[in-house]
Amino acid sequence: MHVLGLATGPGVPADPLADRLAADLPGSVAVLERSADAGAEHTRFELGPGGTTTRRPDGDLQRALDDLARDHDHAVLVGFADTSVPHVVVGDADAETALVRAATPDDLDSETVVRALDDYDEHESLESLVAEVTRASSAEYAGAVATFTGIVREREHPDDDRTESLTFEKYEGVAAERLARIRDELEARDGVHEVRLHHRTGRIAAGDDIVFVVVLAGHRREAFETVEDGIDRLKDEVPIFKKELTVEDEFWTHERDE
Repeated sequence: MHVLGLATGPGVPADPLADRLAADLPGSVAVLERSADAGAEHTRFELGPGGTTTRRPDGDLQRALDDLARDHDHAVLVGFADTSVPHVVVGDADAETALVRAATPDDLDSETVVRALDDYDEHESLESLVAEVTRASSAEYAGAVATFTGIVREREHPDDDRTESLTFEKYEGVAAERLARIRDELEARDGVHEVRLHHRTGRIAAGDDIVFVVVLAGHRREAFETVEDGIDRLKDEVPIFKKELTVEDEFWTHERDE
């Protein structure tokens, strides 16, 4: 699922622009809007044209996106300019990451937005990857789905400083090529039908998901073996750099190891 933010300046109403983007983006689209309700942050879901509207009282955007990734192609975020996702910026507005800028709503070209989004990774969750492999044409021959999820560990030992978050950056182009090669080689194994490997980037808080490996196979033995080999090869062969933020320090782990 591609995630797109919308940031508008003074005098530019966001709701009509969000509706326009939702209509122009291909596939199924969810609109998530940050709003204040009785002093608490809520997230309002509008699940596509004619869809239902629900609220998430805890305001947990990451979990909301994980929920939606299984059966949506795009999510449009309104009021999340401080979130590190590509944003359409209209008028005099600021956003952490600007994908496309337009002076007025009339200057905004939806086709340009769609093309620019192709350069960004999609938001995946364990559920969305499992759904993808089980929809494959080879699923009728499968008897096992095995998965691995890596999370941000708060401590290695009781005396360690608590880790608040990790930030990951990929060596663009090279990382994607190596992930594709690993996937192709694992899928070439006897009894293995589908493999998905996904590593999130950006800041990830303690306890949140970092990396997923999902394998669809004929039997459990080749499924488990392929999951283990998949995560080992991803960690060894894919150039992804990690910055750790603890309660006492902040450092790139490859620099600390040297």
